[in-house]
Order: sequence, then structure tokens, then C-alpha cells
Amino acid sequence: QVQLQESGPGLVKPSQTLSLTCTVSGGSITENYRSWRWIRQVPGKGLEWMGAIQYTGNTYYNPSLQRRASISRDTSRNQFTLQLNSVTPEDTAVYYCAGVDSIRWEYLYWGQGTQVTVSS
Repeated sequence: QVQLQESGPGLVKPSQTLSLTCTVSGGSITENYRSWRWIRQVPGKGLEWMGAIQYTGNTYYNPSLQRRASISRDTSRNQFTLQLNSVTPEDTAVYYCAGVDSIRWEYLYWGQGTQVTVSS
């Protein structure tokens, strides 16, 4: 059974960089056709796809983040990491990591989510 667990600080100051890690257990992040994604939910709004790292290592980002987001991976630890630069209070959200079957475009796995608050 594949499980995902987000980890990172719950409080970040404005203008700093937010860094969150998703640890995957029970499966490999290099498994063929898997896409590993970061998604967030801002209070009162819907889910926002932030970006993804493919099983190949290729990355894709939501243009609305204006190049503030970066996703990387550590295959030896079976983890992938989101960095979001220059955060503002508008980045306060619950952040989720997820695993997707990139052929069927089906979300297969979700982390439980982690609350991040941007505040001085």
C-alpha cells in the first residue's frame, strides 16, 4: 500500500522560502508513468495544482506561481520536495502531495495534507 506523508514547517515568515517534503512509502517515485504532485487549498478556495515531478525527473509548474515554485526529488530517500520562494500571506494553505497515474490521469494516492501559515 502506497502512502504519502508531507513534512515541513507550519509557519513561515513573509518573503522567506517554504520547503515541504513528501515521503513516499510502499512504492517508488521512479515507477513508470507515475507523476508526483503538489496541490494546495487556500482557505475558502478550491484545490490548486502547483506542479509535478515525473518518474523521469521532468518537472512542470503552474504558471500562476510565476516561477516561484521548484520541485526536486531524492530517489535514494524516495522523497520529493517543493520549494516556494518569496511567500506572502496569500500562500497560507493546506499543502498536499499526491501520486498520479500519468497515463490514465487518475489521482491514486494523497498525503493527509499539512497546514502552512505565512505570517510575521
